[in-house]
Amino acid sequence: MALRPAQVNLKALDDSAVGRFWAEALGWSVYRPGVTAYVGPFGGFVWPDPVAVGINVITVPEPKATTKNRVHLDLATTSAAHQAELVARLKALGATPADVGQGEVPWTVLADPEGNEFCVLEPREVYRDTGPIAAVVVDCADPRAMARFWDEALDWTLHEVTDDHAVLRSAKGVGPYLKFLRTPGVKTVPDRVHLDLLPYPGDDKAAEVARLRALGATDLDLGQGDVPWTCLTDPEGHEFCVLAPS
Repeated sequence: MALRPAQVNLKALDDSAVGRFWAEALGWSVYRPGVTAYVGPFGGFVWPDPVAVGINVITVPEPKATTKNRVHLDLATTSAAHQAELVARLKALGATPADVGQGEVPWTVLADPEGNEFCVLEPREVYRDTGPIAAVVVDCADPRAMARFWDEALDWTLHEVTDDHAVLRSAKGVGPYLKFLRTPGVKTVPDRVHLDLLPYPGDDKAAEVARLRALGATDLDLGQGDVPWTCLTDPEGHEFCVLAPS
C-alpha cells in the first residue's frame, strides 16, 4: 500500500480568480469539478494527472494571514531570459514582489493576487524536466524527521536528506519534487496551502489512514463534518488530506 500526492490544495477568497491566475501562470487550464477551481495541464480534465501535481483552489471566507505560508510552489525556468520573461508576465497577471527575508538570491519571490508566496527559480539542471512546477516546498524544523515520515507515507523516492533539506520525487522520475526545507519559526496559523494524497485504485483508504497514524500522523478536526476525505497533520503539524480513491 502507498499514497501519492494528487494535488496542492490552495484556499482562496475567490477560487475563480486565483484559479485563473495559476492557470495562466503555469500555462494550464482551469477545470471546475463541483464548487472548486482545479488547475491542471491542457488536454481535457484528467484527475489525478499521471505526471503533474495539480492545484485545487477552494473557497474559504477568511483572507490569508500576514504570516508567510509554510507551503509554497517553486516554478521552473529554462534560461535567464525565460526567468525574466516569466517574472514580467506573472506581474502583469497580478503577482506582486514579496519579501520573506530572502536577501540577495538568484530566484525571485512573488505573491499571487491573494498574497500566497511562490518563487520563480533561476535555471537549474535538476528541474529541467519537471514541468512548470519545479517543487512543492514545505518549511519545517527538522528535515530528517520529515524525510522519515514522508518517505514511509508516500510511494515517492527519497533523493536527498541533510540537516537543511529533504527531497522526494515520484519513483517514475516525473513531475515536481517535494522538498522539506529547514526554516526558522513555528507554526502559528492553519496552513493556507497543503497536499492532498490519494490511494491507488483498489487500495483501502481506511487502512492507509491507519498506517499514517502509526507513522505519527494526527487526526485533525477543521469542522469538515462527514466528508469522504480524512484530515490529518504530520509530526510537525502540517495539514494534509487523504482523499477517497475514485
